[in-house]
Amino acid sequence: MARELAAATGAALDNVARHAGGRAWVLIEDEGERVTVSVRDEGPGIPEGRLAEAAVQGRLGVAQSIRGRVAGLGGEVRIVSVPGAGTEIELSVPRCGR
Repeated sequence: MARELAAATGAALDNVARHAGGRAWVLIEDEGERVTVSVRDEGPGIPEGRLAEAAVQGRLGVAQSIRGRVAGLGGEVRIVSVPGAGTEIELSVPRCGR
């Protein structure tokens, strides 16, 4: 689980490097039953509908590398993006071993 969550986080950071100037903040929270990783940047944001458009074009980075990995762990992905004000990707998965 840790490897897949790290890979999804890495994919989010790759997107920051590619599209948002490379500066990001990463927060990891152990919430008891869940572990949440937030990746936030101050880049240009994601235009509304762009992720769906990219998936239709076969560009599946967010769909597979992030959402697919986290879904495979029984988790959820929340993306909040404001054009001109950055993006936050929150990956939340159930905690194992408790």
